[in-house]
Amino acid sequence: MAPEINLIDPDVYRRGGPPHDQFAWLREHAPVYWHEDGGRPEWPGFWAVTRHEDIAYVSRHPELFSSARRLVVFNEMSDRGVEAQQMMMVNMDPPQHTRQRAFVNRGFTPRMIARLEEHIEAICQTLIDDVGKRGKADFVTDIAAPLPLQVICELVGAPLEDRDRIYELSNHLVGADDPEFQGPAGERLAHAAATEIYGYAHQVAERRRHRPADDIVTRLLQPDDTGQELTSHEFDMFFILLTVAGNETTRHAASGGLLAFFTHRDQWERLLADPGLIPAAAEEIIRWVSPANLLRRTATRDVELGGQKIAEGDKVVVFYSSANRDADVFDRPDEFDVGRDPNPHLGFGGGGPHFCLGRHLAALELRVLLRAVAARMPDIALDGEVDRLRSNLVNGIKHMPVRF
Repeated sequence: MAPEINLIDPDVYRRGGPPHDQFAWLREHAPVYWHEDGGRPEWPGFWAVTRHEDIAYVSRHPELFSSARRLVVFNEMSDRGVEAQQMMMVNMDPPQHTRQRAFVNRGFTPRMIARLEEHIEAICQTLIDDVGKRGKADFVTDIAAPLPLQVICELVGAPLEDRDRIYELSNHLVGADDPEFQGPAGERLAHAAATEIYGYAHQVAERRRHRPADDIVTRLLQPDDTGQELTSHEFDMFFILLTVAGNETTRHAASGGLLAFFTHRDQWERLLADPGLIPAAAEEIIRWVSPANLLRRTATRDVELGGQKIAEGDKVVVFYSSANRDADVFDRPDEFDVGRDPNPHLGFGGGGPHFCLGRHLAALELRVLLRAVAARMPDIALDGEVDRLRSNLVNGIKHMPVRF
């Protein structure tokens, strides 16, 4: 019997994470499925794409499935919100996207990322020191969230004391459906947060224009080989994206990954016995958690996908959480396996022009954090209820009490 299909109700995700039972049925019976509007104006009808192969195809063909015609986030916004977000790289198509990505690539080279490992290790050790004497912590707010935020501060040359405010503003932007982060102000609060980060980015850029350094901001502001530069507006919009994406992926992957170890204790013991599995474990965490649940595209012409005829202008939503449990691609997809190899997950996107720029940084942060927790908190255990984020966009955990 077919389950009731509702892939976008944030309360479903708040209660138990992605609806994997629904995804499994859709992959088998209707991999490209017309999803009704859900009874709310911000949930318009769309094609839900759930198979790994089809999601990769959509991701690699921006000429057919545009990121720019509408926002890639699912919920509709006011005209003001749409106009602002269309200047973010994630909401662009080639060639505009290609131009901006070429600038940003310079700050995320393997050399730039590799040099951060020692610093990330120091951050992890300090965070564990801070909670060590208590023997208890909220893993999300005490460890998983501060780690990427401190790394971002390091990347952009921001003072460490700004970390808490950046964290708060990021929560307002991502937690659009969660009352803990939004409250009665609704969209106005998100706009205010975006405006504040925008202004902060402008100050960061001005400092680096006058005092260049060997960091990502200086590299982003330098002209390319043809003399072109990122405009101030382009840089400020990228900074907003970095603040959110660079924070959310690692934070929610780390917390969701640790929860997976709590429910698969044998895999934690396996990792403790063989630390050489840590790189594979980090990739398996990304697959298992799928921090970014969905993104939206818009069909640029009539096209067929998964046996369904999609009309020009139709919304197409790809569900990475579903792709990463596809039995046609993964052996035993519903098992958490820290030694999984190969692991062609789509946790950083399905390839193509929007493949995650921060993929290597997020994986490095996860590896270093796993190494530190395994060495210093081997007996870590859940110590209360897990509080999930109310969001269909991000598969996240807000609070997770632990003891050690």
